[in-house]
Amino acid sequence: MTRLRALTAVGIALTATASAVLAGAGPAGAAIHSCSISGDPALCANVTGIDAGSYLAVRTAPRYGASESPVFGHHHNGDELGLICWTTGDPDADGHGYRYWMQVSTGSVNGFVNDWYLDTGGPNTWKSRIPQC
Repeated sequence: MTRLRALTAVGIALTATASAVLAGAGPAGAAIHSCSISGDPALCANVTGIDAGSYLAVRTAPRYGASESPVFGHHHNGDELGLICWTTGDPDADGHGYRYWMQVSTGSVNGFVNDWYLDTGGPNTWKSRIPQC
């Protein structure tokens, strides 16, 4: 009976691990990928976590104040953005306290978005690949 419990526990752990990998959970599932922005090689990520009917605002600086950092672009879940560099700024607007921002490019314009809304996998994943601004 003890051996059966041990095998069951191992099976549950493997199933949970496989589910997390397949779902792209956490930094291991980060989707930073190679892409081409205006014909130049780049690293990119996709927008994620935006509520239906809403958008990710692209700003002129890593801040949320409309007068300090006006919005000049909008992106939706699944949109691909080129990653130029990272910095810190205002915490995300949803109250997570996440202060990392990415300067991003669409090929024609550059701006800042809070990294919370990109599938980059977080700082432990991208700090070695993306330069600081």
